[in-house]
Amino acid sequence: MIITRSQSAALALSALLLVAALGVFAVGPLGTAAAQNQPVAPATSLPRTITVLGEGTVVTQPDVAQIQVGVEVTGDNAQDASAEAAATMQEILDALTDVGVAVKDIQTSSYNIYVERPATPQGAISDKVIYHVGNSVSITVRDLDTVGDVLDAAIAAGANSIYGVTFNVDDTDEVMAEARSLAAEDALDRAEELAGLHGVALGEVVSVSEVINGMAIPAYDSVNASMGLGSAGGPISPGEMKMTARLQVVYAIAEAASD
Repeated sequence: MIITRSQSAALALSALLLVAALGVFAVGPLGTAAAQNQPVAPATSLPRTITVLGEGTVVTQPDVAQIQVGVEVTGDNAQDASAEAAATMQEILDALTDVGVAVKDIQTSSYNIYVERPATPQGAISDKVIYHVGNSVSITVRDLDTVGDVLDAAIAAGANSIYGVTFNVDDTDEVMAEARSLAAEDALDRAEELAGLHGVALGEVVSVSEVINGMAIPAYDSVNASMGLGSAGGPISPGEMKMTARLQVVYAIAEAASD
């Protein structure tokens, strides 16, 4: 039999395809079996912890007061109204320093000018223009016994806007340190209670974080000095303040509690 060159090439290609098919058949099942025999990593276990929020509150006496006072002037033009407001505010500042308020404790808190166009009796907008100029300052009073005197002086000097009096603690570090200590004790008590309820022993502290959200809470009714304008400053009572610290503490669960 005579085999041509094209027939020889076809036979060679058929042989290669047969070998490749046999290789896939032989290797495929073995490869699958090998993959199935690979060890499976164990699932990660959840941490055994107890998380609590401890709270500590300290009641203390405020030692500083913040007073917002100002003047509002109206006029037919902005220049005249501004000049009158500036003159009155200067008298207020002079009066404040005369009663012992330090210059560094007086800070401008707002200055504004706006226009009012009154309506006519028929409800239409009139051509009349009224300019309002407002100027206010924030005053820090460090001697609480003089709060009434400061208000009296500001009102006598021409202040016609008294926005109120708020009390605070100037240096909160010591008070907050005590509050954090109480919060840590409270967190430990809560964690031990939870551990006992679930029959486990409390382990070491894993993490601690402070929760910051409004630490100073007045323990008195707000004092609005504007209510006493008829009799100048009127009596002022600083009352007390509650300062609160909150700590989130995560404890490890050590083991089952012993009987």
